[in-house]
Amino acid sequence: MQTPIPTLFMRGGTSRGPFFKAADLPADEAVRNRVLLAVMGSPDRRQIDGLGGANPLTSKVGIVDLGREPGIDLTFLFAQVTPDKDTVDTTPNCGNMLAAVVPFALETGMVQPQGDTSTFRVLTLNTGMACDITVETPGGHVRYDGDARIDGVPGSAAPITINFLDTAGSVCAGLLPTGQVRDTVSVDGIGQIDVTCIDNGMPLVMLRAADLGRSGYETVAELNADDELKARLEALRLVCGELMGLGDVSRKTYPKMTLIAPPRAPDASLTTRSFIPHVCHDAIGVLAAVTVGTACVLQGAITDGIASMAGGQRQVVSVEHPSGEFSVELETDAANPQNVTRAALLRTARLIMRGEVMVPAAVWDGRK
Repeated sequence: MQTPIPTLFMRGGTSRGPFFKAADLPADEAVRNRVLLAVMGSPDRRQIDGLGGANPLTSKVGIVDLGREPGIDLTFLFAQVTPDKDTVDTTPNCGNMLAAVVPFALETGMVQPQGDTSTFRVLTLNTGMACDITVETPGGHVRYDGDARIDGVPGSAAPITINFLDTAGSVCAGLLPTGQVRDTVSVDGIGQIDVTCIDNGMPLVMLRAADLGRSGYETVAELNADDELKARLEALRLVCGELMGLGDVSRKTYPKMTLIAPPRAPDASLTTRSFIPHVCHDAIGVLAAVTVGTACVLQGAITDGIASMAGGQRQVVSVEHPSGEFSVELETDAANPQNVTRAALLRTARLIMRGEVMVPAAVWDGRK
């Protein structure tokens, strides 16, 4: 016997996965996590028995509900399912999957179109962060085709604008969880190394690629095959996790490790290679890009002398990644340039499939 659960399979930004109404999933967290593992086919490197795509970017789940607080239209719970482990992590956000929340809600009738464009306030339950998301809804239907392009996704689509309202300290205690814009940490086997530990939507440890003997322009395949580098990054991640007040992060998907290097394109700000946390990202996560951009506008950060910045109260930071570029618009407080007051960006999304995903009966009582 199998149990059917209604789902929409959607791409959000450079990620994809099944989206569910919260009411269609078990209320008990342990049972829900078993169900999600079964849905995605984990733990299995290939995820051959589920919907997962054998990569962290395609092993993600979105859970949507109506808002319960004044001013909140929808809530979003993101779940990162590890392909080859029995791990379901609902601690961090995912700004890419976030782009598909409003289209999902409109497609399922949770909310109604407001005109040619529709804006809804979404609260991410993972971190308590709110944002306003605007999608195009001509004729009362979600528009997916358009001229907007994002690197990491082929073709073009309708633009989806995400305006984050308060991202500082999404998981950590604040924007700079160590209390410093730059730290020098000592790690066995590495020695002393300068880092910026920062959380403006996603906890990151940023460091110069050159400090680990790398250029920062390596391909994803080269970095994923670089076992020495990955071992050193993990040792550094464990130390920095403690410094950031996150405790033992050995079984957590954060903080992400981000190597930085000078930009290659003349109009870009910075080159990045982001690990999530043990696999090099083919692009860069939305909130990781926001956090990287934030470091670029902070005086004294590890990006000083590397990032190419125009200056000013409002800046567009062009973050280069392995498959292209990601632009983030940031605004700082005129009275305190170290305080970022606004972060906005553009994404796209698409409904790929609607239907039911089948969950084996044994999952419900823990026999699988």
